[in-house]
Amino acid sequence: MFEKLIAKTASSLKKHKIPYMIIGGQAVLLYGSPRLTKDIDITLGVSIDMLPALMNIIRETGLKAIPENPESFALRTYVLPAEDEKSRIRVDFIFSFTPYERHAIKRAKDINIEKTKVKFAAVEDIVIHKIFSGRERDIEDVRVILIKNPSCDLTYIKKWLEEFGQAVEGKNFLAVLDDILKTLK
Repeated sequence: MFEKLIAKTASSLKKHKIPYMIIGGQAVLLYGSPRLTKDIDITLGVSIDMLPALMNIIRETGLKAIPENPESFALRTYVLPAEDEKSRIRVDFIFSFTPYERHAIKRAKDINIEKTKVKFAAVEDIVIHKIFSGRERDIEDVRVILIKNPSCDLTYIKKWLEEFGQAVEGKNFLAVLDDILKTLK
């Protein structure tokens, strides 16, 4: 069920020329280990100005926006949650237009799902996202991803974590990575 919805959504995003990458639990399934995930998280490489196009994509793919007023919700949160009414699978569309996100979307990997090329965030970018989120489950996901992907580019990961650490007061994302790496030795 997830695969069909991912492929259908990816095709529609491509048709409308909206850059994107799959992140979150679906990417962890790809790079880490099987785990329960109830949604699909998609980072869009566009600003909120593209909301009308996204609303068309939601309709085309048979999704329904969850908020009562999707426009005001998206303007306030930069996220537009939608749901497949048949399967009840939630799809969170995340508007992003930072230099990092644009770069990460360009690095996204094509993965074939249901005969469709779907853009998944690169393994390094999943690690960065998970450390930035910092929940206990995210940190465990990072451990598993690093074990299963020992050749991932730690220099790239450290560069971005250091930059984020400078931008977010009181956060030392590099220290979190170092703590995770110590547990792997």
